[in-house]
Amino acid sequence: MDITLDKKGNTEASIKISLKEEDYQPQIEEKVKEYRKKANLKGFRPGKVPPAIIKKMYGKGIKVEEINQLVSQSLPKYIKDQNLNIVGEPLPNYDDAENIDWENQKDFEFTYDIGFVDDFEYNITDGLKVAKYKLELTDKEIDETIDNLREQFNDTENVEDVAKDDIVNGKVVQKEGELENQTSIDLKQLDEKQSKVFVGAKKGDEVVFDIRETHPEDSDVAVLLSKKPEEVAEVKGEFSLSIESVLRRKPAELNQEFFDKVFGKDAVKSEEEFREKVKETMQENYDRETNNLLMLDLRNTLVDNTNFEVPQEFLKRWLLEKNEGNITQEQIDKEFEDYVRDLRWNLIVNKISEDKEIKVEHEDVKAKARQMIEEQLGQSGLLGQLGDNLDPFVDNYLQGENGNNYMQVFNQARNEKIFDFIKESATLEEKKITVDEFKEEVEKRQ
Repeated sequence: MDITLDKKGNTEASIKISLKEEDYQPQIEEKVKEYRKKANLKGFRPGKVPPAIIKKMYGKGIKVEEINQLVSQSLPKYIKDQNLNIVGEPLPNYDDAENIDWENQKDFEFTYDIGFVDDFEYNITDGLKVAKYKLELTDKEIDETIDNLREQFNDTENVEDVAKDDIVNGKVVQKEGELENQTSIDLKQLDEKQSKVFVGAKKGDEVVFDIRETHPEDSDVAVLLSKKPEEVAEVKGEFSLSIESVLRRKPAELNQEFFDKVFGKDAVKSEEEFREKVKETMQENYDRETNNLLMLDLRNTLVDNTNFEVPQEFLKRWLLEKNEGNITQEQIDKEFEDYVRDLRWNLIVNKISEDKEIKVEHEDVKAKARQMIEEQLGQSGLLGQLGDNLDPFVDNYLQGENGNNYMQVFNQARNEKIFDFIKESATLEEKKITVDEFKEEVEKRQ
């Protein structure tokens, strides 16, 4: 077998694999022996079918299979042995394949186009300087967050008249039809024009409204009438609501019940402790957001400051062939710049990981999954209910989706380790910043 590399530039090349009969014939003979053992033909004892008959019946298929297998094994081995840092996947020359005479041809040539990048250097010490923002919370922001929490965990009280954002309960009846249902309408979910027809009414009143003005979507009408969306597609016109009760939201009281709802039972036991816990939680959230921005800035700066060529034309062709029928050339051209930046970043990350021998163990993956689940459940207030059952929950999650969950968490843990290394090596200038200023910085990068 003869394999040659023909470089067509700094980032593209073709690999030619030349096979002679002696390269693949031994494999064919072995495969014929296997077929003989399994063949069951009239007139021949099992395992005694002459090789010539096996070759006549299955020879072409065996030849195609063995040559393709030989090529598919040789190509990646050659790429690895030559230490070629390829991007995408090798693209075969389809014209060569179509012109093969499998019946009579003895010598074969297979050509593959590849895109690659040469070795490159990155600088994460002298050349990497970014701002590390530190958010300073004010009493005003803490007060606003507490007010939002009180609204989120609101109480309700019965009132006589309807005001904006109230919940109106009663019987809704179609004016010209047979539809009716015991229901409730949350005016907070309607816009001002839609809710205006109900505002000012009182308990015991009957309010007439156009159902498609207040509930334009089939899904909304279905909820109102306790039907399936497909059952209400043609429903329209006037309905009346006989108001039986009106519920008004009021902010939750700053008491133990409210504290427990927000942070779990007995996590805080006074307004002072509650305020401090809110501040601590806000700071943790903002620290996470500022860290995300820092990671983005480190990534962008490192990509901008690391120079190497990528095979752009090859990548466009590879993307089009790989996603045949699912993506157009126009879409590739439109999104190509972002794709190239992602590719450059991945190549840099892989090189850093290899150079610095950054590894991710199973315990790292498990710890990352646990952290993610704690954050998700903490937001919904379910974390405390699991108690000591979180570890089985983590294990079940990592085993889900046929291993995809595990790989996603693995990649996140790996990226965090690499970012930690980059942060330790880079020059970071701490800058104190307000919440509003931070939001402006985020908007600049969008």
